[in-house]
Amino acid sequence: MHLIPSLLSNSSSSSTMAAAAAATTTTTTTTTTTSSAESTDIENLYGFGERLSQAKDKSQNVKDYEGIITAAKGGTTKAKQLAAQLIPRFFHYFPQLHDTAANAHFDLCEEEEIGVRVQAIRGLPLFCKDTPEFVSRIVDILAQLLMAEENVERDAVQKALMSLLRQDVKASLTALFKHVESVDESTDENIRDKVLTFIRDKVFSLKAELLKPQEQMERHITDLIKKSLRDVTGGEFKMFIDFLKTLSIFGDKAPRERVQELMEIIESQADLDSQFDSSDVDHIDRLISCLYIAIPFFIRGASNSNFLNYVSEHIVPVLDKLPEERKLDLLKNLAESSPHTIPQDARQILPSIVQLLKKYMPQKRTGEEMNFTYAECLLYTFHHLASKTYNATNSLCGYKIVTGQPSDRIGEDFSEQFKDFQERLTCVEDLSRATVKKLTLGMSVQNKKMATASNEVKEKIKNEKQSAAAGLKTCNNILAMTQPLHKSSPLFIGDKRIILSWKEDAKSAVIPVSGGSGGKRPASTAINGSNNAAKKGRGAGGSQNQLVSRAFDSIGYRGRGGGRGGRGRGWGGRGRGRSFRPF
Repeated sequence: MHLIPSLLSNSSSSSTMAAAAAATTTTTTTTTTTSSAESTDIENLYGFGERLSQAKDKSQNVKDYEGIITAAKGGTTKAKQLAAQLIPRFFHYFPQLHDTAANAHFDLCEEEEIGVRVQAIRGLPLFCKDTPEFVSRIVDILAQLLMAEENVERDAVQKALMSLLRQDVKASLTALFKHVESVDESTDENIRDKVLTFIRDKVFSLKAELLKPQEQMERHITDLIKKSLRDVTGGEFKMFIDFLKTLSIFGDKAPRERVQELMEIIESQADLDSQFDSSDVDHIDRLISCLYIAIPFFIRGASNSNFLNYVSEHIVPVLDKLPEERKLDLLKNLAESSPHTIPQDARQILPSIVQLLKKYMPQKRTGEEMNFTYAECLLYTFHHLASKTYNATNSLCGYKIVTGQPSDRIGEDFSEQFKDFQERLTCVEDLSRATVKKLTLGMSVQNKKMATASNEVKEKIKNEKQSAAAGLKTCNNILAMTQPLHKSSPLFIGDKRIILSWKEDAKSAVIPVSGGSGGKRPASTAINGSNNAAKKGRGAGGSQNQLVSRAFDSIGYRGRGGGRGGRGRGWGGRGRGRSFRPF
């Protein structure tokens, strides 16, 4: 009875051994079969390729080319890799098989085995060597393949795209930008972002090499960019404008009409034809950012008429409804734009500027808040506009400027306007002088603290002194601009004598600190070139800090939002609601 289990056990063991032996034999047979099949596939492919290479009229070897396509569809891994080399090599000899061959090759680009995918990607530009009509289609495929996660695969895609750009830059750019300019719901945002990144990193950086013939291709890429601006973020728009202004057709030697062309692009993005809605934060951001981007082009001769008239007509009347930091951004942009205004626009805009001046320059010290940076912006704008249309200030400010024109209105009595304006100028001067005194005294006290302060406290003091220096610059600018306005026939400053406080060179903004290292803290620069610390600011053009706050608190006139905020931060999407994505 005890033998039965033993016999059963021996029997089970024998069965297991037999099964294992059979499995081993099967595996060996399968491996041998697979290896044999792979060898056969490779051998057949080499045969197809050799015959095609040797044939004088390759178009007659249809069966050989069909054999290559068949191997690509159902062959082994190595056979597919070899087929990926052979399909594009002989592609143009068999136009009747173009669709079949191309589709088979495209399928190889999506194979599970990365070696097959990379080989297929590398072969894509070869399709266009003798059949350039395929460039657009191949570029479209490669644009989608930019989504590849593997570095080696993504590198192959980028090299293939660069190869096609060098072969046919016009067709390649057109195909790439189709992924950027499309605004329909079917557009894949991830692919669009990858294509934009490729254009920025590869195309824009190699424009001198790729854009040939230069003028023709610069015009072509400009047209493509214009089409793409229907739906862009703030960061994307700035990227495109920054690129366009590097092109020779828009360079420093470009005629004025070319500069105006760029201005029209910016104006279109700013939606200057639309009705302004103070609750539309997206439009506010877009308009103010576009105005900032436009300033360098005003300097080069482009007209600021459309921007300034829109601001005067639509925004100034509802300025108080704007977010605080955007309000300051607008006033700074307005100040920087004002020197480039033509007399006709200056006369039209000046009344609204004078109204804002009266709003933000108190008549008496009643305890109401005053923003010194607002005053600096508006006084600067006033001077530059008034210098272009002197006698317009007669009825606005009570001056008696004689030009011999009926618009002088010399016979009318504007004494009340003159008295009111002078009182406001005097009040602002008193406040500015008091602030200068407080800031200077505070900085002196801080200098004494530096000797015994820890490194952490020293850094804090240095930062406060930098902001105080900005406050001093703002107040000194205000005093320099108010003093010439006290005469009945004043002197308007329409030149470059006044340097706006936020435009001051970084070196002059640093106050020497006794006992310190003398080092300078680099400003953190955004799209507008402003210091990030200024975003939270209350006071004379700088960030919030104890020194400046104490100076303003002691006289009861603390500024609101002296910092620049995030000017040029971009805007949300248009159409599909893209949010700002910095590059």
